[in-house]
Amino acid sequence: MITLATPEDASEIYRVMLAAFEEYRNKAIPSSALNEKADSIRTSLNENEKAFLYWRGETAVGTVRFKEQDDAIYFFRLSVFPEERGRGIAGQLLQALEDFAAAYNFAVLCCKVRLTEIRNISLYKKYGFHIIGSETVVKPNGIHVETVTMTKNL
Repeated sequence: MITLATPEDASEIYRVMLAAFEEYRNKAIPSSALNEKADSIRTSLNENEKAFLYWRGETAVGTVRFKEQDDAIYFFRLSVFPEERGRGIAGQLLQALEDFAAAYNFAVLCCKVRLTEIRNISLYKKYGFHIIGSETVVKPNGIHVETVTMTKNL
């Protein structure tokens, strides 16, 4: 089951995200997701951010966060517990984003992906996303990260 998260779900979102992004901890450039806290997620959900949670019974095992930007839904931190991967959860979360976008007349889904994350780029391509550009993101610590922007027109 997929639900639209509330600020009270911030700890669940954090728990799922941390488990999903743990594999990036020892990369040359670790994901900034590992630096987030449940409180900052709660604050964002109280402001202009939204999120979906994918539940297996009483346990959240997937999540995706998103913001409305002009005529697009920009999503980020798509997270699935490692032991739950390969079961279509990411695809169902992407479909929930698409359904939300359609219900509120948004024309595009958009995300940024590290260029080195071929598996993630392939996943999004499988669901109809296309690379429309690339850029170098400079992290607060001065590290440069090559990214691509991917979109899906609805």
